[in-house]
Amino acid sequence: MQDDHVTVWNNILQIIKDNINPQSFKTWFDPILPLKVEDKVLTIQVPSQFFYEWLEEHYVGLLKKTLEKELGPGSKLEYNIIVENSGSRASNPYTINVPTRNTSGGRKNEVGMPLNLTAGIHNPFIIPGLKKINIDSQLNPNYTFDNFIEGDCNRLARSAGFAVSNKPGGTAFNPLMIFGGVGLGKTHLAHAIGSRIKENISSKAVLYVSSEKFINQYIDSCKNGNNNDFINFYQLVDVLIVDDVQFFAKKEKTQEIFFQIFNHLHQAGKQLILTSDRAPRDLKDVDERLLSRFKWGLSADLQIPDFETRIAILEHKMYQDGIRLPGDVVEYVAHNIDSNIRELEGALISLLAQSSLNRKDIDLELAKKMMKNFVKNASREISIDYIQKLVSDYFTIPVETLKSKTRKREIVQARQISMFFAKQMTKSSLKNIGMHFGGRDHSTVIHACQTVNDLMDTDKKFKADVEELNKRIKINTY
Repeated sequence: MQDDHVTVWNNILQIIKDNINPQSFKTWFDPILPLKVEDKVLTIQVPSQFFYEWLEEHYVGLLKKTLEKELGPGSKLEYNIIVENSGSRASNPYTINVPTRNTSGGRKNEVGMPLNLTAGIHNPFIIPGLKKINIDSQLNPNYTFDNFIEGDCNRLARSAGFAVSNKPGGTAFNPLMIFGGVGLGKTHLAHAIGSRIKENISSKAVLYVSSEKFINQYIDSCKNGNNNDFINFYQLVDVLIVDDVQFFAKKEKTQEIFFQIFNHLHQAGKQLILTSDRAPRDLKDVDERLLSRFKWGLSADLQIPDFETRIAILEHKMYQDGIRLPGDVVEYVAHNIDSNIRELEGALISLLAQSSLNRKDIDLELAKKMMKNFVKNASREISIDYIQKLVSDYFTIPVETLKSKTRKREIVQARQISMFFAKQMTKSSLKNIGMHFGGRDHSTVIHACQTVNDLMDTDKKFKADVEELNKRIKINTY
């Protein structure tokens, strides 16, 4: 049959979905397209070489088992990888068998020479009065991959950053655009990539610069008449990291100069790493030519860390500082501060300071008192009952109907949204959440959360309802 490959792949996906978390499934399996099945060989299309390598490293065992279950012993999986040429942007698919790693089509990594500035070219990073030829990378040594905690919220960005750090300029992620809200780790990850490149290839000229500093340097170069030196200096860099490129908005001359630098570095196979507080498509007042180049490589977002990741961040911070806190205190802090990592670490520092100044042991009671002052939003626990009441009122549905077995579409969606918020905002287990909804099991809760995430991606009205409820729950609770 013509659609055999689709059926086989869908059956495989059903098994895989039951064996990995929803976010990983969405990231690594949703983008895959089945192409054909012939003689026990299933061919699938993946977006990039890095994507293929990630599947091979993390999911090859699972893929092999599910494939053999569908097609029988001796079955094989072939990958059709889309390779994008940065000049023509043409897609050049080529096929790779699972047992063999074929790296043809990728660019070779060129080891750059040390950045020794030619006499006469002005180095904008040199402090007047100091004789300095080699550039300082401006990297913060405290920001490393080792202390960048991985979770579903940042896995793609971290993995892409790690790949770039091992092969700068030699992956499909050029430029690598890291975007996300305040305090989620964009700057940390950018520095970590730069530091690892310096560790791996000490001869690489790596430079970190904030957009604000870049703009001021350009203005100074215009005032001093050494504009060409400014451009030539940046064109000598092997790896350029620019933080907060959203501040280039409305600065037309700066954008024009950065456009020239970007083109030169990219065409020379040098690596560009950019950070922004929003996705390239959402950047306003930025030249379309520049925006199109921001989209050439990979745009990876950093999201608000989930409860488990927040726990891991706190535990890592405690380990670094050589301190121990009761488990219930750590969970309380992680539960009540869910906005960003910076505030999370700040709350821990504040808690330790309170304990030291007042000479009191850190317990749950002290944590609750401190949190009232530190975060005005953290005064009352969110309960499943409260979520059910708020969702029921919003959709004008009785709470008992929400818990009933009715399968009416509007009731089912309201129930799924309630389960979604219960998982996000409470410490309850999946089993406990299910019990609050008429004795349903944990798999129903997982399915509900996945359905809500999927509908938010495809249904604007549904997404608006969920976002409005999210605001109401937080405003009315805190």
